Amino acid sequence: MSIRKKNKGQLIVLSGPSGVGKSTVIAELLGMRPNIYFSISYTTRLPRVGEANGVNYHFVCHDEFERMIEQDELLEYAQYVGNYYGTSMKMIEEKLDAGIDVLLDIEVQGAAKVRRRCAEAVLIFIIPPSIEELSRRLYNRNTESEEVILGRLKKAREEYQEIPNYDYLVINEKISVAAGEISAILTAEACRTRNRKHLVKI
Repeated sequence: MSIRKKNKGQLIVLSGPSGVGKSTVIAELLGMRPNIYFSISYTTRLPRVGEANGVNYHFVCHDEFERMIEQDELLEYAQYVGNYYGTSMKMIEEKLDAGIDVLLDIEVQGAAKVRRRCAEAVLIFIIPPSIEELSRRLYNRNTESEEVILGRLKKAREEYQEIPNYDYLVINEKISVAAGEISAILTAEACRTRNRKHLVKI
């Protein structure tokens, strides 16, 4: 029996506190597994300097986003600082149906919505070795005031309360190790009976 193309792609949700290094770990993971599609969110906020439509986000107006909500076109969405952020259901379904794994980088509220709509999604939470290490990383970025950093640390402690709702917990002490663990999780998930039963001929 030969291994053939997957019958269905795996939906992977990655969450974690600000400053944990998700973007860096994701870049490492995509280098290891180039067959993963990294989902690009829709947003109503204006592009920042250096951002490109379709690369960083799909930038749309409020009316268009609200039309997408009304037409149930979004897998999940949230409002943050007056702007909408969301994930296109159609785009995700097209990739999954083509046997392509899809990776979402979203916060805990969005992850909970994905779990409700896609029970077979794999939810992974990534944390630093300690809150103290997270604090050190945030301060070393030198991009935010102490007030903002303290707010991020408070938010991180709140997000940690949601960890029991995730399937896996990865500690980002070293980027390559964290990405390797996520890759191993995806390999194990691909070996689940439900994902391979189409290969069995009796």
